[in-house]
Amino acid sequence: MSAAPSKTLAETAAEFGLKPEEYDLIVQRLNREPNLVELGVFSVMWSEHCSYKSSRKHLGKFPTKGPRVIQGPGENAGVIDIGDGQACIFKMESHNHPSYIEPYQGAATGVGGIMRDVFTMGARPVALLNALRFGDPSHPKTRRLVSGVVSGIGGYGNCVGVPTVAGETNFHRGYDGNILVNAMCVGLADADKIFYSAAPAPGLSVVYFGSKTGRDGIHGATMASAEFDEASDEKRPTVQVGDPFAEKLLIEATLELMASGAVAAIQDMGAAGLTSSSVEMAGKGDVGIELDLDAVPQREEGMTAYEMMLSESQERMLAILKPGRERDGHAIFEKWGLDAAIIGRTTDTGHMVLKHKGEVVCDVPLAPLFDDAPLYDRPWVAPAPQPRLTAADVAAPADWKAAVLTLMSAPDMASKRWIWEQYDRHVMADTLEDSATGADAGVVRVHGGRKALAMTSDVTPRYVQADPYEGGKQAVAEAWRNLTAVGATPIAITDNLNFGNPERPEIMGQIVRAIEGMAEACAALDFPVVSGNVSLYNETNGQAIPPTPTVGGVGLLADYARRADFGSMKPGDRLVLVGETRGELGASMYLRECLGREEGAPPPVDLAAERRHGDFVRSLIQSGQAHVVHDLSDGGLIAAAAEMALASDVGAQLKAPDELPAHAFLFGEDQGRYLVATRAADALLAAAEAAGVPAHVVGEAGGDVLAVPGLFSLALSELRTAHEAWMPAYMEGR
Repeated sequence: MSAAPSKTLAETAAEFGLKPEEYDLIVQRLNREPNLVELGVFSVMWSEHCSYKSSRKHLGKFPTKGPRVIQGPGENAGVIDIGDGQACIFKMESHNHPSYIEPYQGAATGVGGIMRDVFTMGARPVALLNALRFGDPSHPKTRRLVSGVVSGIGGYGNCVGVPTVAGETNFHRGYDGNILVNAMCVGLADADKIFYSAAPAPGLSVVYFGSKTGRDGIHGATMASAEFDEASDEKRPTVQVGDPFAEKLLIEATLELMASGAVAAIQDMGAAGLTSSSVEMAGKGDVGIELDLDAVPQREEGMTAYEMMLSESQERMLAILKPGRERDGHAIFEKWGLDAAIIGRTTDTGHMVLKHKGEVVCDVPLAPLFDDAPLYDRPWVAPAPQPRLTAADVAAPADWKAAVLTLMSAPDMASKRWIWEQYDRHVMADTLEDSATGADAGVVRVHGGRKALAMTSDVTPRYVQADPYEGGKQAVAEAWRNLTAVGATPIAITDNLNFGNPERPEIMGQIVRAIEGMAEACAALDFPVVSGNVSLYNETNGQAIPPTPTVGGVGLLADYARRADFGSMKPGDRLVLVGETRGELGASMYLRECLGREEGAPPPVDLAAERRHGDFVRSLIQSGQAHVVHDLSDGGLIAAAAEMALASDVGAQLKAPDELPAHAFLFGEDQGRYLVATRAADALLAAAEAAGVPAHVVGEAGGDVLAVPGLFSLALSELRTAHEAWMPAYMEGR
């Protein structure tokens, strides 16, 4: 019997995620067929995850510059100036596919990877955030995925010693086959000590340091650029394994190496591992690079060049050292107990040359790898507009008390205490506001003065699903609003654009319109994009996730004593609603959770009004006139009042106006609104009138019930039980 014919390189390329025309393009670029190592290098660098080949054309629509922007997109993370010679460095990234396959390690290594993006630029990480989307709670996989992801985030972040201060968690059947795990890290650095990845010259030593290289994570970038199917569990070996204690050593060694003055350029090994880090450093510096793979620290026997170049083993860095500083670097690595080796040099050839066991196993020009990947202008169709729903189109509750309890105990609205109690929120002792304190953004003190950073993560996928353009605007506006609600001046955003298969015109239409909406909001709110990540092909068997362009926002408080939360309401406070209410019920939580309907246009975002109202509220906080503020979002006014009452342990009575149906007023999700609890309501109303901002007294704090006279009265104890009970009961299988 004759042996089965071996695969052709073209067939192997298809398995690596390359289209036939892309393989042909590689052959043209090389003037020959690639060998297996070269094919692997091209496949990861040309993957969607690394090249952004479907989205780059549209990402250029984002505003990326501003008076405080030091470094925008194109580096490991974005950098903003926060004054006094200090800089904030931050980024958000996804680890969606790995977390679905192996939830603990997928989420843990997502946290580790995003921290490396930040400290590789010279910042000490000071805060973590996460944005999590899971499937329907009734789906057989959901509970296990929640447990694994949350444990992975807590296990890694807590061990490294960086607080997790904010985030969001949603559940929807649209994520049944493809959960989303978006991780964000915020760090602090001296503004004159930022480190970049571009190799400055040929003839310099390339130093590997950190953990040894193993076979975990091979082709992880390729997996992240493909849809799931029934064979997804077979991809488990492509999920990396993290070691938070090694990461802690790596942070300290990297920052000490930078302080020593030995670093000429530095890059972490993230997606595509040694391949992407070496290609990016040489490509950005317009030099060549030659590596001797025999020198790479390896933890497994007999590793091939292909495996070493594509491994995504964690806790590894690549540095280019200044001439003669190799011994200094070695002393630092030895001090921190890290593996390290000089594995190559920069050259003047413009090529990546790899040697293994005395042979050249790869010799390719860097240009096609670094900045000449295929770029696509994919066809797209605009999503069909949804009709706007009026109050008459949406039934009022037959039982108001039951409706409020249903809303506040729904999976998206219920307390996430079970989650955030697993995160160390106060390690480093600088956290001023976090998930437990009742604030719209996390707040972390900056050493050396009275400043603090505020940070948040936001998107409303059901809005983006209904209208990607308005939903994109709203994601940015809500991040801006959440920072404003604690008194911070919003500075910049990072983003994580999570969508389905861009080769489908309807999905590409979601991507294009969401980016355009986000870009318009960023421009109107002076809220530029400084970093981000695109995660496409988030679908299983052709079923795409809801479009989820997550926005991570960062702002600055000049004096952290002048900040607001929504957990400090006192009896006798009057409740002032800032902003206009028209009763927008389309795509609302009330419509979905109480009536079982997912339809209608989302609330429109008036960016001029958003800015005017936010600037007014922020001025109240910064001048000391307001201390208790909550933005209105999911669930509208009744949800905001309920959250304030529960966080403060003080009841509230609201009064619905005569000019709007009560259910539209209480459950409507109109944008650009804030609820302020104050003893100086008259002065606030006068200031609002002078500023041209709508503001009305809508209730008063006091007692131990949440009530709307004539509609319902609900004891806070009963509300708290319903709000707190869902998550632990669900996780216990009750």
